[in-house]
Amino acid sequence: MDSEQFRAAAHQMVDYVIDYLDNIRNRRVLPTVEPGYLRKLIPEEAPEQGETWQSIFQDIERVIMPGVTHWHSPNFHAYYPTGNSWPAMLADILSDAIGCVGFSWIASPACTELEVVMMDWLGKLIGLPPVFLASTGGKGGGVIQGTASEAMLVGLLAARSKTLKRLKADNPEKDEQTLASRLVAYSSDQSHSAAERAGLLAGVHVRVLPTDDQLHLRADALQSAIKEDTANGKIPFFVVATLGTTPSCSFDDIEELGPVCNDHLLWLHVDAAYAGSAFVCEEHRHYMKGIERADSFNFNPHKWLLVNFDCSAMWLKDANDIVSAFNVDPIFLKHDHQSSAPDFRHWQIPLGRRFRSLKLWFVMRSYGAQGLRDYIRKQIRLAEQFHHMLAADDRFEFPVAPSMGLVCFRLKGENSLSEALLKRINEAGQVYMIPAKLHETYIIRFAVCSRFTELSDVQASCEEIRRHANETLPAPNQN
Repeated sequence: MDSEQFRAAAHQMVDYVIDYLDNIRNRRVLPTVEPGYLRKLIPEEAPEQGETWQSIFQDIERVIMPGVTHWHSPNFHAYYPTGNSWPAMLADILSDAIGCVGFSWIASPACTELEVVMMDWLGKLIGLPPVFLASTGGKGGGVIQGTASEAMLVGLLAARSKTLKRLKADNPEKDEQTLASRLVAYSSDQSHSAAERAGLLAGVHVRVLPTDDQLHLRADALQSAIKEDTANGKIPFFVVATLGTTPSCSFDDIEELGPVCNDHLLWLHVDAAYAGSAFVCEEHRHYMKGIERADSFNFNPHKWLLVNFDCSAMWLKDANDIVSAFNVDPIFLKHDHQSSAPDFRHWQIPLGRRFRSLKLWFVMRSYGAQGLRDYIRKQIRLAEQFHHMLAADDRFEFPVAPSMGLVCFRLKGENSLSEALLKRINEAGQVYMIPAKLHETYIIRFAVCSRFTELSDVQASCEEIRRHANETLPAPNQN
């Protein structure tokens, strides 16, 4: 393919993408294929001679689309959103064309410097304290990770390194491996499973603490665990607090947990993967109260801020903690400006990195702060309207109040009734949702995910849910 052939193919692909997203409402949200479907549709080996673009293009609908779950369908209400917007797509085109591997400043200065500035823009947009921003000239700063899971692992590894250095300095006679075996981190029974996975990868025990009746991790539970583990010879060192949990979008109290962490020299990592985007709206920033006590903070613009995957924003109060943990500096990666510019390879697990800050730049400039606020508020309003519609049917109950763009509901009665309902809905394939458990209560999660979702889509989804409920329970009494 030469440049003119690429020009023609690119026009065709852009038209296809626009048509796909403009008409995505007409596609069944869940595919009907079985595992292994795709292998039967393509040859067993790569072609010996190159094929034409048209033959490749025609296979998109034949091979790929039958197996796509349409995350940007207005009928997709599972998990949490994954971001998508025209400006972000344009940014990825440019990033792919530039094709830099931005492991250091000199590898592509614009890649590093735009990321530094965009992380400050974004931090200011959500109301982060200045201590986390590079522009203040302090020790803080932001970096784009791939996912919130990656950010959590980075924070845990940095905390592990920092803690072991302190312990070794205080106890030079102690073996570092023995000290490491005594480390214990904390998450809650509502935290993302990424916390436990990070512990597995880092080789440290993660203790899961119970939440209260409101699904919040409380300071007394943390204090009790610290006291118990310390008495048993363990060394507490890391806490994950969540702002917007996956099951129900509940919020831990950072102002309550922060002092406990600070008093006991525990690294506090705040995971706001989904809900952090809502902090562009001032009315939701009260959830961040006490954030100045955290050591690291993370949320995913690629979830709810119209930025395409992957773009996970992480801020550190003291970036030196991460750099000292990850710094391996062979001569072939050194350059003359290392003391005056960050080399982001020291802030992450991989060495290489894409020019992801272009997406933030394009999106924030295209929508503006007000446009982003309007988008978040609309999605929250749609969730509230869905709650109001379904609440009119007295067969349903809501174990927790709607939170952000998420509504958790269930059929009254045994868990099995809601399990059967969700199975019917997802098998029909017109609406897609997933379950969760709030302690032992089975719930169905309805998340407003697509930027294309309108009130009419929410109404249609509500009717689909009620239609399948009719197969499980008697017709409702209308309130």
